[in-house]
Amino acid sequence: MKTEVANKKINEIIQKVEKDGVEAKGLIQDLKDLRENHAKLEKDPLVTKVLRLTYEYLEENKSFDVQAQYEEDEEENEYPIEIEDKENLSYLMTLLLKAEHKINREEIKDYRNALKEELY
Repeated sequence: MKTEVANKKINEIIQKVEKDGVEAKGLIQDLKDLRENHAKLEKDPLVTKVLRLTYEYLEENKSFDVQAQYEEDEEENEYPIEIEDKENLSYLMTLLLKAEHKINREEIKDYRNALKEELY
């Protein structure tokens, strides 16, 4: 995200997730606050959407087992990367720290698409 305040909030969320996992107390409210008080004000629809989908997924599943990261073999076949819930959510939050970076945006879009597919 663009502002120092928003990035501080993201870092607090990352620390909370790394310490207590995806069921950390207040995590969903933190994500909602980040969306309402920062992402919407920055007018970034991708970040706003992925934050909403993230907390909806957490509310519904009590986990973050979203398959949004893949690796390719020599023949360009894609395989999902096995990753723990808290590492997965921490990684997404890390991408949001620099959401305007081109490669990060592509990965954030992958998360958005995977979350939409899982939820709807």
